[in-house]
Amino acid sequence: MPLAHILGLGKSGVAAARLLKSKGWQVEASDQGLNSILMQQRDQLEAEGIIVKLNNSPDWSNLALKLPQLIVASPGIPWDCVTLENARTLGIETIGEVELGWKYLNHIPWLAITGTNGKTTTTSLLAAIFQAASLKAPACGNIGVPICEIALSSDLPDWIIAEISSYQIESAPSIKPRIGVWTTFTPDHLNRHHTVEAYRNIKYSLIKRSQQVILNGDDGYLAENGTSLFPDPIWTSCSTSTNGAYIESGLVKIGDRVIVSLDKFKLIGNHNRQNLLMAITAANLAGIDFDFIAQAIAEFNGVPHRLEYICDRQGIKFINDSKATNYDAAFVGLQAIEGKAILIAGGEPKAGEPKVWLELIKQKASAVLLIGKAADEFAELLRSVNYPNYEIVETLGSAIPKALDLALKLKVNHVLFSPACASFDQFANFEQRGDRFRELCLALQD
Repeated sequence: MPLAHILGLGKSGVAAARLLKSKGWQVEASDQGLNSILMQQRDQLEAEGIIVKLNNSPDWSNLALKLPQLIVASPGIPWDCVTLENARTLGIETIGEVELGWKYLNHIPWLAITGTNGKTTTTSLLAAIFQAASLKAPACGNIGVPICEIALSSDLPDWIIAEISSYQIESAPSIKPRIGVWTTFTPDHLNRHHTVEAYRNIKYSLIKRSQQVILNGDDGYLAENGTSLFPDPIWTSCSTSTNGAYIESGLVKIGDRVIVSLDKFKLIGNHNRQNLLMAITAANLAGIDFDFIAQAIAEFNGVPHRLEYICDRQGIKFINDSKATNYDAAFVGLQAIEGKAILIAGGEPKAGEPKVWLELIKQKASAVLLIGKAADEFAELLRSVNYPNYEIVETLGSAIPKALDLALKLKVNHVLFSPACASFDQFANFEQRGDRFRELCLALQD
């Protein structure tokens, strides 16, 4: 019986271990951590016949250690770490969980989405479109469920719609998607990949293996380099007609066909319009009827806690951006709002440089309501840039009705909850905080 070793017991590692066990492998797993969650996971896996070692990093040079034929590494483990380098020197096949999933699911068409930003929204919208068309194609990979978990199911999907990060791509050299989508490219993860060129080449390696390539024509790097990188890409653009989806006079079109009116799309910000166009183009290539595409777009509220449209009360749109836990993310959230907004901010403060965020508040926030532990600190920051229209209200319960009153009084159309803070002063995590915001907004009277 062949032996496989799983490095790392996150969701993807657990799914990989169970998949290999189901395929007749002897499976062992290790994780450097040691906590109650990992111990519970160990007990469950060992009950299934999988050997688990915690607080452990295997040393393949140990002659007493039986060498595996296969190592599956979790995406959080650097691909050039000593443990994996030593394994490759010994001739042991080393792959990631996504590659393992591909080995068992390559008979199903894959739609792979990668890029620096925009992956999650594009992937989630695509999954919603396929669902509207009554196709089984859950979001998976870097979001949703691990791909190996899908491979374990007896009810296989019609398509694999996978968000794939650079961490996952570098350990998945064989994947050949039916459709590959490259959303954006800016420098990122340089602590892992070391150079911009290495990071770019990882993204490129996935897209170049795709049968059909979709590129965001509004991304600076892709617009400049896409034609030289790929022989026949399909482009999307918010500003000019293309061979993919584009926007013209408030309508989303492919060729001369109108897909949907842009006012049906609830997500705000030009970056989300770019995501919309890439999702529509990919769905069209996959053969999805335009009616199903339009239906899913009209019903799509976005990714939870990330510029998520919640509701409209008295003509005021409430937007949940609880995932904005630092100044940079909060800047993006406020920048995405068309016109001005009532901003709700605060929580547990984090280190960072607030200058650009504060300048944007002066331009786009008609008023700021401050909550949580950071309220006094943020009030001082606002005073330091001569911004007077703030009020400390302590909690979301106080902030939301006050925000509606101010929005009506000041004639602005949006209330944005983009805290620029961690959540741990009043909530367990940003998800719980965003859920509370949603609950309070939906309770408002229209």
